[in-house]
Amino acid sequence: MTETVLRDASRLQTARALLFDLDGVLTPTVEVHMRAWARLFAPYLEAQGAAAYTDDDYYLSIDGKPRVDGVRSLLTSRGITLPDGTADDPAGEDTVWALGNRKNDAFAAELAENGVAPYPGSLDFLTAALAAGYEVAVVSSSRNAEPVLRAAGIRDRFEVIVDGLVAAAEGLPGKPAPDTYLRAAELLGLTADECVVVEDAHSGVQAGRDGAFGLVVGIDRGVGAQELLDSGADVVVEDLDELVASLR
Repeated sequence: MTETVLRDASRLQTARALLFDLDGVLTPTVEVHMRAWARLFAPYLEAQGAAAYTDDDYYLSIDGKPRVDGVRSLLTSRGITLPDGTADDPAGEDTVWALGNRKNDAFAAELAENGVAPYPGSLDFLTAALAAGYEVAVVSSSRNAEPVLRAAGIRDRFEVIVDGLVAAAEGLPGKPAPDTYLRAAELLGLTADECVVVEDAHSGVQAGRDGAFGLVVGIDRGVGAQELLDSGADVVVEDLDELVASLR
């Protein structure tokens, strides 16, 4: 780590809570999501005669966003327009919501087929943080946070979860808006300044920055360290176990 990372990371010692994104931070569900998005869009775009779907599309148009926003963003990148529809549209291809629901089915299939385990470094950091007395919460755009946490064996670590289902029920805009993170801080009875946001996506880092949180930690799982810094991260690491020594 660089000197800058060490200096900024020391601010962890004055924080009271850690607010974790899920996919790509606690669990490698980004891989499950990427396969599910490819399972959805590869045949769909081919049928539309549009440019083929690639992993770059995931990072540029989908990563970190609520599912329906990801669908809309990807379609926009191909010049495809569909009516939004409604959340209860059956999984299909005729509306944005129908495609989103079809993607959710693909994700459930991928999770059932392959399972998921927490990143070892993230599990070490989470365990050390709880032992040191930090409050913790999960803030995820995914509507599948509960089954993913259960599959990873860490659901019992978190009393506060603000996911896509909570955001929809409470009318909270998704990342890059800071509202879901601010709601998690509120549920913990804390201010944004007392909390650390831990993210791996541009949109989540931007949410932490725009919410004026005490510290925004970026994890470089492939997006790029400089890109995360440019989006507003105070600290960027390759793995959370690098920060265990910085906990109080």
